[in-house]
Amino acid sequence: MTDLALASVASIYRYPVKGLSPEPLPTVALDVGQTLPGDRTFAIENGPIGFDPANPRYFPKIRFLMLMRNERLAALRSRYDAATGELSITRDGTEVVRGDLQTDAGRAAIEQFFAGYCADELRGPPKLLAGQGHSFSDVARKVVSIINLSSVTALEAMIGRPVDPLRFRGNLYVQGWPAWHEFDLMDQTLLIGSARLRIVKRIVRCAATNVDPQTAARDMAIPETLQQNLGHADCGVYAEVIEAGSIAQGDAVQIEQAELFA
Repeated sequence: MTDLALASVASIYRYPVKGLSPEPLPTVALDVGQTLPGDRTFAIENGPIGFDPANPRYFPKIRFLMLMRNERLAALRSRYDAATGELSITRDGTEVVRGDLQTDAGRAAIEQFFAGYCADELRGPPKLLAGQGHSFSDVARKVVSIINLSSVTALEAMIGRPVDPLRFRGNLYVQGWPAWHEFDLMDQTLLIGSARLRIVKRIVRCAATNVDPQTAARDMAIPETLQQNLGHADCGVYAEVIEAGSIAQGDAVQIEQAELFA
């Protein structure tokens, strides 16, 4: 039997640009009611949607370039420097574009690259979007996504092949929970580092998980496999930050006992 007291944060990731590659973090400071800082700060509009940077609001992911439909994005490696505002993108080890996202010229360079790279998948000129304090998350609610690594291992047994946990594009990866234990924690509060997070929603997986994050091959049928074996297509949960604090890789993940026995 797994000792729940041994659960811990195996890794932390954020995705500066929606659909592009992750950035591993050793530690991060969380604010109440917010996503991971810098997570999905930017997105690439696939056809005009009327996004207003001064009054940003949620749009569904199909309005942007994203892995569910644009798997070729997984062949790119991006790096965003928050200090300088510079985004660099490489493919097969060679830089293909670089631009300062704080300048018109820098954003135009990125947009011009995607106009060519995704030419046959565009519904209009691609545009790099950002809004003050906005996150281009898959859900309107400002949440942190949590993936249970034991659940990924259980999925590997169903598929009969290794499954890269990065297919799930989570923020926090937890080790030490039994498979699918995250679903037992709905409405419970987690203590991680000096932060408190409440589990609020299961994550329904889409076809983006079928794309290998290393090769860009659409080589699995993960939602279908989950549905066939478990009767649903869920893997991972969303949590809201209810008390600000810092968390770090290796931090214990505890369940607030008052919530369990109240």
